[in-house]
Amino acid sequence: MRCTLTALTLLATTAAQAETTQRTVTYPVHGRTGIALYRSIGENGPKIGGRRTIAHTGFDLTWTRDYRVQPDGACRLAVARPHLVVTTTVPKAPADLPPALAASWSRFAEGIRTHERVHARAIAAMVARIEAFSTGLTAPADPDCTRVRQKLQAFLAKTIARHRAESRAFDKADIAEEGGTMRQTILDLVNGP
Repeated sequence: MRCTLTALTLLATTAAQAETTQRTVTYPVHGRTGIALYRSIGENGPKIGGRRTIAHTGFDLTWTRDYRVQPDGACRLAVARPHLVVTTTVPKAPADLPPALAASWSRFAEGIRTHERVHARAIAAMVARIEAFSTGLTAPADPDCTRVRQKLQAFLAKTIARHRAESRAFDKADIAEEGGTMRQTILDLVNGP
């Protein structure tokens, strides 16, 4: 009974949210030391903006929208249903690492997953903001729904720019700056076994 109630609660909770698919993709790294594994990440990691990264969480977002012209000539966006695919790319080390290196890699990999979950949550929050703004968006005297679309596009541009800026700021604080959690996780790997 408890499992059934939990499943029903989850379905009810997600029904009003984006239709979301989460995928994890791995790329191989090789090495018998922490620094060798990290160098392999530098050679094989996902390329973002022309540079290799340790991991990346990206998204593909499409929408089902229903624009309705009202009897008074206004346009109303009656339905704005997001379809979101979040893809996280992470490194995968060989299964036969020496025990001390395997433990170090395990901590590193968990640090990556924790970091990337923050990005995934930020993407979901961005989509929720867009959905909340979109649903019911109205413009008077807009029989072709041109103004509603323009309002929506302006909001999308602003919201996506904000998301990217926040994502860069998080990466800088967590990876590049002294005291960042992921920065320390990287140092522990490269200075370890």
